[in-house]
Amino acid sequence: MRIGFERFYFIIIGLAAVVISIVIGRIRKKNAALSVPLGPPGGSSFRPPFSIEFLMKILKTAELAGVFGLFLAASGPVFISTELVWQSRGADVLFVLDISPSMAALDMEGRSRFDVSKRLVETFVRQRPSDAAGLIALGDDAALLIPPTPDHEILFNRLSQLQLGELGDGTALGMGLALGAFHIASSQAPRRAVVLITDGENNAGSVNPETAAAMVRGQGASLWIIGVGSSGEIPIDYVDPKTRTRWSGTFHSQYSLESLNAVAEAGGGRLIAASTNDEFVSAFSELNAAEMTIRRSVPIRKTEAFHSGIIILSVSLILISRIIKRFILGAYL
Repeated sequence: MRIGFERFYFIIIGLAAVVISIVIGRIRKKNAALSVPLGPPGGSSFRPPFSIEFLMKILKTAELAGVFGLFLAASGPVFISTELVWQSRGADVLFVLDISPSMAALDMEGRSRFDVSKRLVETFVRQRPSDAAGLIALGDDAALLIPPTPDHEILFNRLSQLQLGELGDGTALGMGLALGAFHIASSQAPRRAVVLITDGENNAGSVNPETAAAMVRGQGASLWIIGVGSSGEIPIDYVDPKTRTRWSGTFHSQYSLESLNAVAEAGGGRLIAASTNDEFVSAFSELNAAEMTIRRSVPIRKTEAFHSGIIILSVSLILISRIIKRFILGAYL
């Protein structure tokens, strides 16, 4: 954002008016009569309780600043910003995020799978401003939290509020994918994708994951499954959102990549195993490259006037200066 002026010549006129006023003031001061100190014979001269000369300089400066401010306001000051307007629609990407308690496992360079998932989703979406992104959470059940929307701040806000265990302790992969297939069906985007992020096997819900994956494929959307986490004894730190009980320790992490791969194949999609933080980042990079669309944009120049505040300040400086000179300093001038 920068500042511009619609009529810059008013600033030149204002500066000229200030300079002329200063020059005239100095000429008058040179031609002024000598002052005669008043006071009793042989005594000290009368002195006001403050320096009138210094105060007059301040008031004169304030008055000149007010005059210049009026010329500045007349020049049409505006804030100028440039906004990109997308002329072509990007992809619709619907994330299906596992929020079961096991996602609290701390095997992503000391961070939990859940926290890294949220960070990578946000980073991915920020890199694709013309895309519409949505969010589904799954636990014992699945829920659409944000439908695909180009207003990414809404998505980020809900993502930041999301808590592990909101939907119970289970992992209803089939329910999450079926919900994704249902909501991606109404998309008119040139590319559509459902991205499942999970660390477990299906153990809840009434929909078979492979059947749900086939539903995604039937809607013409691409399917991506990112299996996150390593196997073995993994430290975990989890707070139950219902009871507020904190669970800290280790748990045996293990899930079947074969079953997740079968789900991906049923949906004509791709499974990426991300057992480390670097592999997790790479998975999103691969997703970003594969789901690219032709994006055309044009910069639009936006202006916002802000002269009203300058006018109020300028008039206030002039009026205050005149009032002080007339009603407060009148007895000393």
